[in-house]
Amino acid sequence: MRLSGRGISCVRGGRDVFSGLDFEACSGEALAVVGANGSGKTSLLRMIAGLLAVGGGSIALEGGASELTIAEQSHYLGHRDALKPALSVIENLAFWRDFLGGEANDAMESLATVGLDHVVYLPAAYLSAGQRRRLSLARLLTIRRPIWLLDEPISTLDAPGAGMFSNLMSDHLRRGGLIIAATHGPLGIAASELPIGASP
Repeated sequence: MRLSGRGISCVRGGRDVFSGLDFEACSGEALAVVGANGSGKTSLLRMIAGLLAVGGGSIALEGGASELTIAEQSHYLGHRDALKPALSVIENLAFWRDFLGGEANDAMESLATVGLDHVVYLPAAYLSAGQRRRLSLARLLTIRRPIWLLDEPISTLDAPGAGMFSNLMSDHLRRGGLIIAATHGPLGIAASELPIGASP
């Protein structure tokens, strides 16, 4: 599987954020998107995920499921954890499992893997920022998709949580998945870098 972009440009609010951007990531590879705040890291991930229109150029996937879009083969993990505060931890995960569809792994096992098996029935409103991020990570495990698009994935995790997620990313790559992550710091795994510079 190979995910690539050629000559991509991004325009937000009438402003050119970046242009002429090329990238490529294959199965088993991680690509770290680095750059200053406002340089377009999140916008690039959202374009790959189909959440933002590409200003120019093209994004293509070779070797994936031909009947599915790139978005349908991707998990997008943004800055905000997409959780319903009134629902319990397990209910939130069940919602995403049913919404995303596809072959599902055991939700309880996913929660145990990310260290949330002791708060399964607690409303998400009571979770700490790090626990909310762990619940979002459980979504990546419950519904397996080959492409992970991660926006500052370890920003709210403590050291043990960051180590746990590094292991999960490494396992995902060993299974043939690929990762594109916007980050200001090291991911804890080997990754090539794609620098993005903000336009003046």
